[in-house]
Amino acid sequence: MIFLMTTATDTPIAHTDPLNAQILAVSEDRIQGFVRDPFGTIAQQSGLDVELVMERIRAMLRAGTIRRVRQTLMATNLAEGALVAWQFPNEKLDEAFDFMFQQDPFSGHVVIRSTDAATPGSSYRLWTTVKVPQGYSVEKHCAFLASLTGAQHFRVMPAKRIFALGVGHVRRKGMEPGSKSDELAVVKDTAKVELSDLEWQVLTAVKRELTPDEVTRDLWEHRASEAGVPLEQFLEVAENLNARGVVGRFSTFLEHVKPVQGERVTRFNALFHWAVPPGRELEAGREVGRFHILTHCYWREGGPEFRNVNIMAVAHGTEKELVLAHKRAIDEHLESIGIPVSYTNVFWGGRSEIKPSEISPFAYREWCASRGADAESMR
Repeated sequence: MIFLMTTATDTPIAHTDPLNAQILAVSEDRIQGFVRDPFGTIAQQSGLDVELVMERIRAMLRAGTIRRVRQTLMATNLAEGALVAWQFPNEKLDEAFDFMFQQDPFSGHVVIRSTDAATPGSSYRLWTTVKVPQGYSVEKHCAFLASLTGAQHFRVMPAKRIFALGVGHVRRKGMEPGSKSDELAVVKDTAKVELSDLEWQVLTAVKRELTPDEVTRDLWEHRASEAGVPLEQFLEVAENLNARGVVGRFSTFLEHVKPVQGERVTRFNALFHWAVPPGRELEAGREVGRFHILTHCYWREGGPEFRNVNIMAVAHGTEKELVLAHKRAIDEHLESIGIPVSYTNVFWGGRSEIKPSEISPFAYREWCASRGADAESMR
């Protein structure tokens, strides 16, 4: 196997390099919550020297193997959010994609999806995640986006519960279909948490993406200075936010959509749909969320546009048949435990871009003003 190297330092930058894979298996999604020394923690859990870990992460970030390093937030607890399916005339699809990705800071994942056959909902080709600050309406924001882009219809699907969330592509390579936890998935609520000005000040500094030069052990010292808050107070506020459930993972995100110097992390991105009987969503979600292949699993209401599906999950893989084998294992498990599924489908991802959604109320008001909209009318 040939491992890609950076020209300047000869540091391997491929995600398949053995040491890089050892680091990424931890750094992608194993550092839960806010920690005072994230790179030291990655080093400890991966069994490697911290200086080597930071050197490799810097090199992969500069080369684009890693597309971003950041402290994630549980944005479902901080902002109004939803998965949104959009219907556009085919000739407007790419233009709408570009608009959502480039000109709407409140749209995060932007994906064009398709199904293997014409099915209910298959005319909804553009899928986005949308978040707006607390107090504003996702429905009104999407209606405004529809007026700007010429959307024919859209379906807003907020998460009612979360059963799995953790994008670890490297550790999932070679995973056998049917691999699952012995325990039921933990249910995460989506109740909103209100923050003080100081907490927003700290959170804004905590969540900003790292530059390669910021991959250091004194990361938070610099961020505290940026926020204008004494270091110890900064750390205490961040740890309190973590205890309140609004901080996600400290994570390195791989470029998994586009090839980097000829190498791909994954090729297929599948959004699975299941319709289970009303009243059994929590039971079904906790069972589906046990499966290790899933990077996301939610209770969302698809409505009549999608045959009333209510459990949705995402899996990635390098081979389509293997992704489908993982889904069959989940289908068979649901059948074996007596949870009926009246309808199921797979929406395959094509063109895709990902960016963190903005959730600041200040940024939202500024964006509305720049578009000639009254932010107060978006409440």
